[in-house]
Amino acid sequence: MPSQPKERRRSEQRNAASKNLDRMSAIEIIRLMNREDRKVAAAIGRGLPAIARAVDAIVKAIRNGGRLIYVGAGSSGRMAVLDAAECPPTFGTSPKLVQALIAGGRPAVTGAVEGAEDSGVNAENDLRAKKLTRHDVVVGITASGTTPYVLSALQYARRRGAATVAITVNPNTPAARLAKILIATQVGPEVLTGSTRLKAGTAQKMALNMLSTAAMARLGHVYENLMIDVKPSNQKVSSRIVRILAEASGTSLSAAEHALRQAGHNMRLALVMLKLGLTAQAAKAKAERAKGDLRKALGE
Repeated sequence: MPSQPKERRRSEQRNAASKNLDRMSAIEIIRLMNREDRKVAAAIGRGLPAIARAVDAIVKAIRNGGRLIYVGAGSSGRMAVLDAAECPPTFGTSPKLVQALIAGGRPAVTGAVEGAEDSGVNAENDLRAKKLTRHDVVVGITASGTTPYVLSALQYARRRGAATVAITVNPNTPAARLAKILIATQVGPEVLTGSTRLKAGTAQKMALNMLSTAAMARLGHVYENLMIDVKPSNQKVSSRIVRILAEASGTSLSAAEHALRQAGHNMRLALVMLKLGLTAQAAKAKAERAKGDLRKALGE
């Protein structure tokens, strides 16, 4: 598939405001970057309807037994890896539910792997190894919209019948045409020409935050605006869990801590116990009848 000429890619255009970047003082540079960064939230705002459609597709896929699989290269891939890695500790999900493929594999997370993003064959092989099905959603993240690794992944996903989403700053590109849902974060030229880890990367991070957070909230991994399924990965998080439970139940920290112990450190179960005044056994039975729907178990 022919790539778009560089001069037409918005991600490669020069920013008139930063043409003298190498002659600016430190405060001038960061003031300029701050002004440019303000454009990112506005660009994301224009893409909200598409982001919402993508969230709905992700929720539908997961409810049908599918997975969310991010695919990217370079800084785009690293954004994807970061978002996927945060889902298990934040939402209590299996590491298999939200996954990220980065061109070049694990070594590319911390360093550049020469030529990795140019291999379309590797993307297809990587998705085949994941046993991609029509129930999955593949989100391709590519600032340029022309990265071969991402394009190949989207093509393979389409052939397998999976839902496809593209996140790019260049809407008139092959990635946009391959994806069923296009999230076009048109942030304009970078302060440092072509360095899409800047505004484009910030826009990608914001979009991915929205996709995973909104999807997990819709899937019931959030109670009110609290992380009801957060995992106790360290002492700080263990203390946070007690505070979350006390806040959610309207009880004291000591009551929350006691309920957690009684519930085998299952925060959902402890919340049902505290809000309904039940024993751990009765709360467990009520939660099972609600089939994991916390609001239903609480009668809310």
